[in-house]
Amino acid sequence: MSTDVTAKSPAPAPAGKGGPAGGDGLLQLMLDGMRRNMRQYGMLFALGLIVVLFAVWTGGDLLLPRNVSNLVLQNSYILILAIGMMLVIIAGHIDLSVGSLTAFIGSMAAVFMVKHDLPWPLALVLCLLMGAIAGAVQGFFIAYGGIPSFIVTLAGMLIFRGLTEIFLEGQTLGPFPEGLQKVANGFMPEVGPDTNYHNLTLLLGIALIAFVIFQELRDRKRQQEFDLDVLPAKLFGLKLVALAAAVLVVTMLLASYKGAPIVLLILGVLLVGFGYVMRNAIIGRHIYAIGGNLPAAKLSGVRDKKVTFLVFVNMGMLAALAGLVFAARFNAASPKAGLNFELEAIAASFIGGASMSGGVGTVLGAIIGGLVLGVLNNGMNLVGIGTDWQQVIKGLVLLAAVGFDVWNKRKVGS
Repeated sequence: MSTDVTAKSPAPAPAGKGGPAGGDGLLQLMLDGMRRNMRQYGMLFALGLIVVLFAVWTGGDLLLPRNVSNLVLQNSYILILAIGMMLVIIAGHIDLSVGSLTAFIGSMAAVFMVKHDLPWPLALVLCLLMGAIAGAVQGFFIAYGGIPSFIVTLAGMLIFRGLTEIFLEGQTLGPFPEGLQKVANGFMPEVGPDTNYHNLTLLLGIALIAFVIFQELRDRKRQQEFDLDVLPAKLFGLKLVALAAAVLVVTMLLASYKGAPIVLLILGVLLVGFGYVMRNAIIGRHIYAIGGNLPAAKLSGVRDKKVTFLVFVNMGMLAALAGLVFAARFNAASPKAGLNFELEAIAASFIGGASMSGGVGTVLGAIIGGLVLGVLNNGMNLVGIGTDWQQVIKGLVLLAAVGFDVWNKRKVGS
């Protein structure tokens, strides 16, 4: 979970001397905390508003258990890509090849499993390895060859799209083995007594609430140990309640249908794992360092070329995973797969708080940005907005998100 570090503000004056008291004091604390954390919480508020808007507009259809489950399944591959893209952007680069790479890996998966009857677990490992190699090749030219990432990945976009056409011979190839299909479309098994809810999903939700609360309390204690400013106790308590309530609502919705999708568990592992790496691991701090100030990072002994290389290797593996999930979900590999996926992943990262200059962003922010786009797509489809206007609206949302980031930076700087 994200860390809350706030600027120190003067203590409120006592009641009767111009300071807030009672309910007014709590309200003032909340407003001050929101102002100081506007960058961090802005898109969370936006996501909540979008959900409420479309929930009302669709007469509650947006929050039907079946639709919530479909929302996860439909956006899983974009969320996977967004996690990797966020790391690339934090490091100060961009990757335009991920959409074509997902299509290429999907085509190779079809060749392995459909044409050559390889067991799907073996084919999955081979595809992930191929994604890592593709990322490594691009990362080598960027990190050690000094070629801008825009040019290298633009070339990669063309190469992988062409290779997809070559291996599929311009045709759709499928179906995939049932085991791989379950990874993208399956749900956790049902166990235990009949409670009208999915028991494993309920247990998972309770465990997640406990983990979120523990993580937030631990982060707060760590900040206090280092004499960093933290949210006021009352506002922090409200934050915990809001987080727990959000997780509980999603858990109950999923548990009242078929339970948690398997791909949601994969996303959860990626979110926790990469979130930990970016917050606590040395390489995570180095990624922020080279994106924030490359000359200073070099002077501090950061091996910037190695870090950049590994960032693109990681992006290649996540693109391969997204390609497998996408192909398995639609049970076929298509030459047209992955179109505009790179734009969706980049948009999700910037909506989620990434900065064009690098050095800023969180893994959780990438997920939030992806969910904003996903809810927009799903909600607009439910109310019957045409695809032409959908593109216009998503473009305006992206422009507003980046504009808000620029405005917030100028305000803080002044």
